[in-house]
Amino acid sequence: MTESSSKARWEGDLKSGKGTMTVGPDRWTGSYTFASRFEGSGDAATPEELLGAAHAGCFSMAFSNMAAGAGHTPESVETTAVVHLGKVDDKPAITKVALTMEASIPGMDEDAFQELAEKAKAGCPVSKLFDTEIVLDARLR
Repeated sequence: MTESSSKARWEGDLKSGKGTMTVGPDRWTGSYTFASRFEGSGDAATPEELLGAAHAGCFSMAFSNMAAGAGHTPESVETTAVVHLGKVDDKPAITKVALTMEASIPGMDEDAFQELAEKAKAGCPVSKLFDTEIVLDARLR
C-alpha cells in the first residue's frame, strides 16, 4: 500500500478569504479563492481542477495498463477531465465529471478500445471516489 498526501490552508471567511493548496511534499503550491472556485474568475486554482488532474491521470494509467494487458501497448493516452461544480439540494456539489480521452494504439480495433475505455472508467480508483455521473468520450487515433 502507498500513501500520498497534500495539504491546504485557508485564511479568513469564505467569500473574502484566500488559501493555498500544496500537492505532495511541495511538488506544487497554488492559491485558491471563493471567486476562482464559485465564480470562475481570477487566476487561482480550484480544488475541482486538482480532482480533474487526478482523475485524468488515474484514468490514463488504468486504461494504458488494461490495453497493454490485452496485448496493445499505447503509444500515447491523453485525457482531459472536466469536473462540474453545481448545486444539489441548493448546496455546492460535484454534479458530473466528463472525461475525454484520445489514444494512439497501433493494431487495436474500435470495439476492443471502447470496451477497455469503459472498464478503465469504472475501475480507476479515482472514479470510485465520485458519487456522480461520469461520462466518457473515448477516441482511437
